[in-house]
Amino acid sequence: MSPLPGDHDHARTDAQTHVSAAEAEVVRLTQDLIRIDTSNYGDNTGPGERAAAEFVVEQLQEVGLDPELFESAPGRANVVVRIPGEHPERPALVLHGHTDVVPAEAKDWKVDPFGGEEFDGMVWGRGAVDMKGMDAMILAVVRQMMREGRRPARDLIVAMFADEEAGGKYGARYAVDQRPELFEGATEAISEVGGFSVDVDGKRAYLLQTAEKGIAWLKLIADGQAGHGSAVNPDNAVSELAAAVARVGAYQWDIRLTPTVMALLEGVADLTGLPLDLDDPLAIDRLIGALGPARRFVGSSIRTLANPTQLHAGYKSNVVPSRATASIDVRPLPGDHDAVLAKVRELAGPQVRVEPEHVDIGLEVPATGALVDTMTRVLQDQDPGAVVLPYMLSAGTDNKSLARLGITGYGFAPLRLPADLDFTALFHGVDERVPSDALRFGVRVLDGLLREA
Repeated sequence: MSPLPGDHDHARTDAQTHVSAAEAEVVRLTQDLIRIDTSNYGDNTGPGERAAAEFVVEQLQEVGLDPELFESAPGRANVVVRIPGEHPERPALVLHGHTDVVPAEAKDWKVDPFGGEEFDGMVWGRGAVDMKGMDAMILAVVRQMMREGRRPARDLIVAMFADEEAGGKYGARYAVDQRPELFEGATEAISEVGGFSVDVDGKRAYLLQTAEKGIAWLKLIADGQAGHGSAVNPDNAVSELAAAVARVGAYQWDIRLTPTVMALLEGVADLTGLPLDLDDPLAIDRLIGALGPARRFVGSSIRTLANPTQLHAGYKSNVVPSRATASIDVRPLPGDHDAVLAKVRELAGPQVRVEPEHVDIGLEVPATGALVDTMTRVLQDQDPGAVVLPYMLSAGTDNKSLARLGITGYGFAPLRLPADLDFTALFHGVDERVPSDALRFGVRVLDGLLREA
């Protein structure tokens, strides 16, 4: 039986009431999380995530849930809880965040990076964008849902991982490898770096992350003959390494447009009227440029990139060292990992060894299907007329680890942003901040998603 008009209006009013409490506390939760320093230095020497994990546990226990906290190493804590859904016969959905953040130099900021201040309509601090704001949105929606006695549409697995900023060894990778039973029956996942709005020729579009590049953090090593800096030395490790680094850094990788990037460029062409000529790199650049500040992320998705990031050699200016090393951050397009590493070895040359320090897969998942349709619909419910476009993240997320269990992951941390906010520059940036209204918008969207997805 179809609902009467009055019934429909009553249901809409209830839904608005339901999310109001979550909207009211999402800023406070974001601030509380930012104030817990979880800086990840990549070498297991930071404060760890234990305090943030305990905070998450407290917030979930307060509404009657029984989350599990487990450590992969002292202080490296993860939290997982499963919430039964209305339709337990359906595959489960994973909604996950990470509680660690990259370090921040306080002297470079206009505010305390761990102060969690709110002013100018923004919540400021390390993690506001990446990704304690989304963590807070998840907590706020789940807390409200539990207070109301509602269940999600299907089983929901909420996870807060450690160590995402250093590849997930102590977080998602550990959980997947050591505790796979926690994700039993799950087929899809939602997490960070997607669902935010961009201005395209005066129209608002939301970028849904359906792909992410691979990761290959490589060490280049040159060995040579040690000796006095004043003597002839034809076997100089520093010279050999410097030449190899220069070759790798200068190499221009070919453009390759994956299905995700093709769909994005086609969508931008439709919005702007700009031509899409796949044989014209300038036409591709113009379409990417139409995305404004988001071109930083999107511009990296049309080709592999390899950036030298560190150099180490010697101990005194008049001593030729016997070894020199360099670090290269390589981001291959999905499916290109082996070919890219082979090319780096070729560029490095026979005198320089290439050793992987951390590698992980690239991902590209369907930009169509029931979950994508629902994400699009709930976004448009809150922002009628908005367009949703797929895109590829140039970095990586914990969806890489969940993919090892066959779980299809999307980036969907919904934020309606001011057109003039250079949002992508705030990831790992100085004076990281997120609009308070965007957090409340995200709560409304996530609430709608968990009701339907």
